Amino acid sequence: MNLQQLHPDFAEEFLATPVYADRIWQDIPATRAFDELMREKIAAELAPVESVITSDHLVPGSAGEPDVSVRLYAPANHSAGLPALLWIHGGGYVMGSMLGDDYMVKKMVEAVGCAVVSVDYRLAPEHPFPAPLEDCYAALNWLFSQGQTLQLDSTRIAIGGISAGGGLAAALALLARDRGEFAPVFQMLLCPMIDDNNSTPSSHRITDQRTWNRHCNIKGWAAYLGQQGTDSPYAAAARATDLSGLPPAYIPVGSLDLFVDENAHYAQRLEAAGVPVEFSVYPGGVHAFEFIYPLADVSARARDSHYRALKRALNIIA
Repeated sequence: MNLQQLHPDFAEEFLATPVYADRIWQDIPATRAFDELMREKIAAELAPVESVITSDHLVPGSAGEPDVSVRLYAPANHSAGLPALLWIHGGGYVMGSMLGDDYMVKKMVEAVGCAVVSVDYRLAPEHPFPAPLEDCYAALNWLFSQGQTLQLDSTRIAIGGISAGGGLAAALALLARDRGEFAPVFQMLLCPMIDDNNSTPSSHRITDQRTWNRHCNIKGWAAYLGQQGTDSPYAAAARATDLSGLPPAYIPVGSLDLFVDENAHYAQRLEAAGVPVEFSVYPGGVHAFEFIYPLADVSARARDSHYRALKRALNIIA
């Protein structure tokens, strides 16, 4: 990675980031705990969100699977008929949690004015594919089936996530299309982790240990796909040969993200299949920069773009 290409809004902060990426795999439980602490530290430095209410729920798992914890977020004093987003956290399929994304989701609800259901899916390597995806499907099924009870508009339900969460959201869109039980209206894929081949130029180029890099990506995919591996297109959305009939997609990514090439290719294939796509590349942006460096001006602009895209998709009038 050419460090001179880093966006100046957060370059100094990035360069001061401790080297950590390859250490993730030495002790995954300890890394998870450290990741949660870092997320709490970032949130503690930001203004609290007091205009959003939450409630926790345990939803039925898919057949033969355990129940799934979710958290429902909504604007305080909201009226019935809110559109909703199913949010899937990132973490390379091995880290992250519903609680870790709590502040991020509250800010999203505050900015967009929709409800969000955040899903606490099981993590690899303890729970490889398809367990995390089935947890997300169960949460989406609950969101659609309980929409009226939750005072939501079941005709305006989107799915979205970041990094591995974006990969799960892309796979969930495929799975929902093929099972035919319900139809999300939009997929918000923030720098999604969707291609286990690790063969693009950008996947080779990003090796810096201050960000999610090639070594991390190879290890993350190995953990998610399991010892036996799988050929399923639902495990890695880039494998899917038929992308027709999917909901419109929004895919933003940084130019210094190892996923930029696979994201661009997926966007091109979606468009070729007749799926409306909004794809954008942020010059100088590293992986998930808009949330890792939240105070940078470019990060604020990127988040605002995400929120506007979701508002348009859910037909929310500002």
